[in-house]
Parts: sequence; structure tokens; C-alpha cells
Amino acid sequence: MLLPLLLPLLPPLFLRPPGASGAQTPNATSEGCQIIHPPWEGGIRYRGLTRDQVKAINFLPVDYEIEYVCRGEREVVGPKVRKCLANGSWTDMDTPSRCVNRTPHSERRAVYIGALFPMSGGWPGGQACQPAVEMALEDVNSRRDILPDYELKLIHHDSKCDPGQATKYLYELLYNDPIKIILMPGCSSVSTLVAEAARMWNLIVLSYGSSSPALSNRQRFPTFFRTHPSATLHNPTRVKLFEKWGWRRIATIQQTTEVFTSTLDDLEERVKEAGIEITFRQSFFSDPAVPVKNLKRQDARIIVGLFYETEARKVFCEVYKERLFGKKYVWFLIGWYADNWFKIYDPSINCTVDEMTEAVEGHITTEIVMLNPANTRSISNMTSQEFVEKLTKRLKRHPEETGGFQEAPLAYDAIWALALALNKTSGGGGRSGVRLEDFNYNNQTITDQIYRAMNSSSFEGVSGHVVFDASGSRMAWTLIEQLQGGSYKKIGYYDSTKDDLSWSKTDKWIGGAPPADQTLVIKTFRFMSQKLFISVSVLSSLGIVLAVVCLSFNIYNSHVRYIQNSQPNLNNLTAVGCSLALAAVFPLGLDGYHIGRSQFPFVCQARLWLLGLGFSLGYGSMFTKIWWVHTVFTKKEEKKEWRKTLEPWKLYATVGLLVGMDVLTLAIWQIVDPLHRTIETFAKEEPKEDIDVSILPQLEHCSSRKMNTWLGIFYGYKGLLLLLGIFLAYETKSVSTEKINDHRAVGMAIYNVAVLCLITAPVTMILSSQQDAAFAFASLAIVFSSYITLVVLFVPKMRRLITRGEWQSEAQDTMKTGSSTNNNEEEKSRLLEKENRELEKIIAEKEERVSELRHQLRSRQQLRPRRHPSTPPDPSGGLPRGPHEPPDRLSCDGSRVHLLYK
Repeated sequence: MLLPLLLPLLPPLFLRPPGASGAQTPNATSEGCQIIHPPWEGGIRYRGLTRDQVKAINFLPVDYEIEYVCRGEREVVGPKVRKCLANGSWTDMDTPSRCVNRTPHSERRAVYIGALFPMSGGWPGGQACQPAVEMALEDVNSRRDILPDYELKLIHHDSKCDPGQATKYLYELLYNDPIKIILMPGCSSVSTLVAEAARMWNLIVLSYGSSSPALSNRQRFPTFFRTHPSATLHNPTRVKLFEKWGWRRIATIQQTTEVFTSTLDDLEERVKEAGIEITFRQSFFSDPAVPVKNLKRQDARIIVGLFYETEARKVFCEVYKERLFGKKYVWFLIGWYADNWFKIYDPSINCTVDEMTEAVEGHITTEIVMLNPANTRSISNMTSQEFVEKLTKRLKRHPEETGGFQEAPLAYDAIWALALALNKTSGGGGRSGVRLEDFNYNNQTITDQIYRAMNSSSFEGVSGHVVFDASGSRMAWTLIEQLQGGSYKKIGYYDSTKDDLSWSKTDKWIGGAPPADQTLVIKTFRFMSQKLFISVSVLSSLGIVLAVVCLSFNIYNSHVRYIQNSQPNLNNLTAVGCSLALAAVFPLGLDGYHIGRSQFPFVCQARLWLLGLGFSLGYGSMFTKIWWVHTVFTKKEEKKEWRKTLEPWKLYATVGLLVGMDVLTLAIWQIVDPLHRTIETFAKEEPKEDIDVSILPQLEHCSSRKMNTWLGIFYGYKGLLLLLGIFLAYETKSVSTEKINDHRAVGMAIYNVAVLCLITAPVTMILSSQQDAAFAFASLAIVFSSYITLVVLFVPKMRRLITRGEWQSEAQDTMKTGSSTNNNEEEKSRLLEKENRELEKIIAEKEERVSELRHQLRSRQQLRPRRHPSTPPDPSGGLPRGPHEPPDRLSCDGSRVHLLYK
């Protein structure tokens, strides 16, 4: 007996005081349930307690069960078993239990059920569900508290899970007597056909094996119920697991059938609400090879597979070939496959059992809880384990070889749900109701009452608590399993109605932890080489020092005439411009390695302004010089007097104009479309190590929305200045002027600056994605052009002043030499030109005199008399010449005229 074990567990309050009466009212307490009276002509069986032991206690503990029994031929009508609840009350206290005389079966009216069991086909669930239904009918019909005046009978056919075959048998069920009060189809495709037609016949449809989400459509299937939960019940569980493991990206692959398509549509809506993305969705009809390859190509990691068992073997054979398994991948499958489904021989695949076992290892399954995990008694007074044992005895084959064995508890509870609904409709239990035998296909009143009774069903079955939602689908728990070492292990349960996840913490992962939902992308910035930056910065710093030295030299010696004749103020601007350009090298080399995001726009503006102003001052001052030389020395002959005068303000105004244009352009650019930090992303790089990580290189740039437009304006304007500078330098290469004595050096500097800039600008744009190369080209072009400009313009001046000692002012130089032009090349050139012009006048006068003498000689020869032929010629050629006779010929050596006489 169990009393010695039970009594220590009972608190003293449960013990009945001596002399207390046994007649107690069933009042609820918070410490247990008070003992209640048995029905008339009946008694109560207390499990594990004798009559004397029952007299010794006053209350029974929570979860304790009592069973009503009747004397003689009587039977219990109403609840036969009651259980003590935590609130101190017994179950089903609103329904009394009575002992009544047993009614012979021959006096009970038959109520017929039309059923379609798929004994073969895609899902041969009828092999186990039909015996379960027959067992449920026996248990219901043996109860006198349920449908005491009626007996449920079954008329069934084999639908073969084929809608065409089911159509034939549906016609027979509807048009052949007797009238069926309800229809019970099996698989989803047949249930869809039956439920859609049943509304025209005022029939309730109750399915035990349909999971298609489409059947939850109340407008299309208004009288449909099912004890098999909808396939969408897996989806809340899947979403819960996605959230538990932190997955935000999933992929799906499905077989193209309505049940899987509608399930996937529902999953897509649920994951969207949870902030999870379905990145890739694949489907197939019979050959999953291409979809599996696509999953591999898209780097799918968390994959939900929806397909039947035969197609699952095909899918995972391709999964093995594509190596889409292991520590980086997780597959979610349906849980109603056979436990050894991947080991079953299938001639349609070419993978071995070992290969299939390796491919499926670690996958997760979600399965509707179809058998109550708690071994408590159901409304049929059986526990779930007792049901399995009883059903196994009725089967002709081993349960693992019997189709629908897992769904058999649902079929069993379907009959009980129907019986309870019909009992409520017929007024069972003492209530007034309708006569079920009056039902026909035109009697919608009885159908409506059965519908309401079915919709309010709530009882404990062998499959668990049976209750229907608004769409007529069963609400149930979900079992979560994982394949570990070739066998399925339970790792948790999920109750979607309460959002309650019961976790056993027995999940195992190949990599030791749940994998990431995608390749872990590590964003890394490409920073400039620090060695390159430091080296160029040193060169730039030395260049700035050189510019300061040149500027100081030019200012200090501004009183020297040679320096004065080189327009020193323009040279000072050139030195300042080179300094600014060299200073721009520093912000050009700054990136995210040195500064933060908030400082980046300021660095971008510093680059632009330093380069712009440095170019305008440095190149602009040189351009102004060469432009003035070309303008003055290409004038016509009558305007050459302009060369003698030079107004410096015009030169400064020209430089100011160039600088002003740059300032205006840069200001508009900065205000309208300021530079800001942009990110350039490159192709992902795979590390050499075998880790689930991908490197995503990124590079920071200074850019704006209309960057190309602004660069076009800026480069176009500067490019024209460079080309024009080259042209002017070439045109004035042979010109010599004392007003700007270094214009040849300026021309050489312009050549170097123009060539470097015209080459570097397009190259840096092409190499913008290569930070080191772009910086090297740009910075070295700035450094070299600045160095060349400073050296060409200032070093010759320093050398001349140092070697010749020309450190005096113009007045001192005049007192020392008496003439400042002796040491001036321009003055010498001017004197030589004047002497040449005087010599040209002398030569012209001499040539005119020679012409006159020749004319006189010809005239004299014509006046001379003729001699006789016999007279010998005069050796002198004529009359004797006196000292004043004209010469025979003239000789001119360019500066003197020689008179030659014979």
C-alpha cells in the first residue's frame, strides 16, 4: 500500500480530527482538495489508500486523482476521473458524475462518421490512424456519460492521399446512405478537397493529419477543424530559436507544394516582424541540385528546408556534394520524418549511408508534440504511455514500419473531440439538446450547434491538451530535437500560446558553439604607409625651410639693383605659394589612423585651400611675369617704347585676380557642396586561416555630391593656365629685358611645374583607390615642383651675389665704378644696338656717294675723243689722272670706305 509513503507527505492539516464527520463539502483550499462525496449507487476509488486510511485524512494533495465506480450493472455518466488542482478544486466540477443503468447497445441510435484513411501514397498515415480511430470509438461507445443514447459508427475508404481518388469516395459517402454527420479526411491535399465541398452539404470536417496552412482560411473552409496543428505552428518555434541564437539572416529551400509554399509565406511574415531577413529563397519540383548550388553560392548559413522525406534524401545528397554542412551551417527540417530516414536505401540518389550521415549531422528539427510528454491520465482514463502500448498491440507491423504512428494520438483525440461536441449538442449530461438523428444535409441548425460545440472544445487527450484556435487549428506544443551522433536528442519544448521555451541545454555544435548566420565580415580601413608619410613629410618640412630661407634672402637683399630688377615682391609671393603647397602635404597624408570622423571634413578643407592658394600664389606670380614679358616684347615697332616703363601695380593686380578667382571658387564650393568623409568599399578578402571570417577593406576619401563637376571646373581652369604658361615661356625664351632679369628662370620653372601637374592630376585620379600610390604621386609632385621653383629662381641670385660681391645698392655701385652700366648686360646690349644703328647710317651714306661717283665716271668716258686705229693705246687708259680724279673702284669693309686708284 502507498499510505506509508503518502502520509509523510501530507501536512497535519490533512489529518481528520477525531470524531469528525465524514460528510464534507467540496470546499477549495489553498493546501489541497477536500474529500468529496461519491455519487448515489457508487463509490470513489482512492489509489493507494484503504478505507481506514481515507478516514484518517481530511484533504488530498494537489495532482492526486480519484476514480468513480458504480455498483452492479450501473455505469458512470459524467467525469469518471477527477484530479486535484493547484487552486484546491477538482477538475470538471461543473459536470456531475452519476451512476445510471447501462443501456444495451441495440437500443442506442447510430451516428455515422465518414472517414478517408490514406493507407498508401505520399503519406500512408491511415496504417496507424485507422486502428487508433477504431480504438477511440470503442472507448467512447463504452462510456455511458458521453452520448448515452447514441453509438458512433465508422464508414471509411482508402484515399491513397490522392485528391482524385478521394473525390470518388467523397461522392460515395455523400450520395449513399446512411447520412454521415461528419467527415474525417487525412492528408492535406484530400482535406482541401473535402473541406471545400463540405460547406455545400452543411457538414463539419475534422482532420487528424492535415498540416497545410492554407486550411486555416476560415472564408474558404468555414466548417473545418483539425487535431493536427498547422504547419505554421513550426514557424513561431523557428523564430524563437533564431532569436535565441542571434541569427538575423536565413535562407530557405522548399519543395513546390501548397503546404510548403504557404508555410514559407507565413514564416516570411513572422521573421519580418521579428526583424529577421530571408536573404535567399529557393524552390524545386523534383531535382534540388541547382537550388543547393545556389545556396552555396549565396553563402547561406542558416537554412530552413521544407520537403517530404523522399525529397529530403535528394537534398542532402546534393548538400554533401556541395559541402554545405559542418560547423558553419545549420539546417532546420520537419520533425515527422522517420528516425532513420537518411539511412533508408533510395535508388534515386548516389550517396552512401556514411556520406548522408555526415551531411545531416547536427541539424535541428521542430515537431508538433503529438503525444503528451506528461504521463497523466486523459479523458479516456488512459495515459499516453498506456495508449502507445495498447495501440502497438493492435498494429500488424512494428511501429517504425507503420505509417502515421506518430499522428495516431491525434486521430484518437479527434474522435474524442467529436464525441464531446456531439454530446454537448445532443444535451448529454442532463441538458436539453437536439436529436442527432434528425440531422440531414439541409439542416444547418444542427451543423451550427456542432460547430459551436467543437469550437469550444477543451480537454486532456493522449496527445496533450486539445483546444482549437479561431481558424479551427489545434494549439499544441512544439518539440525541438537535434541529430547528435546519428540519433535525435530532445533539446527543448516551445509553447507558442504562452511564448514559453523550455530548454534542456543539451544542444551540441560541431564547432563548439552555434555558427554565425553569415560570414563574419570584419571592416578594416586601408591606412597610408606611415613610413611613406613620414618620409614625404620630412622632405616637405625641408622644402618649407628652404622657402623661408629664400624669402628671407630676397627681403634682405631687396635694395640690390640685381634683385630689384627681378621683381622681388613677385618672387616673395612665389616663395609663400611654395610654402603653402608644401604645407598641404601634411593634410594629404592624414587619414583615420591619425584623426577621428568629426575632424575629417576640416582636413579635407585644409587640403583644398592650401593647394589652391599655394598654386595661385606660387604659379600665379610666375605666370604674371612671363605674361608681362610676352605682352611688352611682342608689340609692334612703333610701341617698343613701352618696354622702357613697367608699372608694378599691374603685376600685383594680375596675381590678385588669379588668387581672387580661386578664393571665390573655393568659397562657393565649400558653401554649396562641402567636402566630407566618404567610404570606398572593396571586394571581400578571405584570410588564409580556416576561420569563418571575411575581411572587407575600406578606404576613406574626401568627396562631395558633385565632386566630378567641381574637379572639372578646377582642373579645367588650372590646366588652361598651365598650358598658356608653357606657351608664353616658349615665346619669350630669346627675349632679354632689364626690367625682369630672371624671366628665363621663370620660364624653366613654369615648364617643370606644368609638366608635373599635368601628369600628376590624372594619375592620382586613376590611382585614387590605392592610397599609397596616390599620395606618393601627389605629394612628390608638390615637393619636386616646389623645390625646382625655389632652386631655379633663388639659387642663381644667391650665387651671383656671393661670387661677385654685388651687395651694394644702386647709388653705392655708381660711386664706386662711375657708371652703373658697365656691369650691366642689358646696358651693354642697348649701347651695342645704338652703335649698330649709327654704323648702318654711315654705310648707307657711303653707298650713296659711290653711286654718284660711278655715274660721273660713265659720263666722262662718253665725252672722251676716239683714237686712230694705228695709234697704240695709252697705257694709262686715257688722260693722265691728277690727284683730284675719281677712283676707278670703291671698297667698303662695313665701317670704312676705301678709295682704290690704279
